[in-house]
Amino acid sequence: MAISLLNPKAEVARAAQALAINISAAKGIQDVMKSNLGPKGTVKMLVSGAGDIKITKDGNVLLHEMQIQHPTASLIARASTAQDDMTGDGTTSTVLLIGELLKQADIYVAEGLHPRILTEGFDKAREKALEVLEKIKIPVEINKETLTDVCSTSLRTKVHPKLADVLTDVCVDAILSIKQDDKPVDLFMVELMEMQHKTETDTQLVKGIF
Repeated sequence: MAISLLNPKAEVARAAQALAINISAAKGIQDVMKSNLGPKGTVKMLVSGAGDIKITKDGNVLLHEMQIQHPTASLIARASTAQDDMTGDGTTSTVLLIGELLKQADIYVAEGLHPRILTEGFDKAREKALEVLEKIKIPVEINKETLTDVCSTSLRTKVHPKLADVLTDVCVDAILSIKQDDKPVDLFMVELMEMQHKTETDTQLVKGIF
């Protein structure tokens, strides 16, 4: 109360500063992840406190391994990894999209627009985007060609192209082996086994009985 009497704008200044820090945190995690997007994204090397080295271009792995301290950046990371848990992809894209939305919001806030109005605008934009997507979506037949395209696109954002080609064939054959008409694919019917003294390119599908 005393601070408000001395300086009525003190609370406003703190709120503006906190907002700027939050947006800066979003930009920071966006800058780290943006070079990781797509098949031509760069590979990152992670070094743990114990000196262990991990090389990856998988956004989900990066966000899990990075020690993110800022609450806003941590919230963005959790939202992005939830996207990966639900769909198996899109981690990096989610980070970049959130970062870009906050960049644009920062411009309007600087011009005096209240953040509440911006959040309402984001909600309306989300609803409109979902409405448009619902209208333009087309049914896709689940066949080998379609699965190969989807699998290859996803894997090439995570591993070396040559390895992606090997894993694509294995994954597609595995899905087609367990796929049953008019039933959701049960991925628990696929078991992954790590073989000693083998490399990633030696990965192969062994069909069992179900």
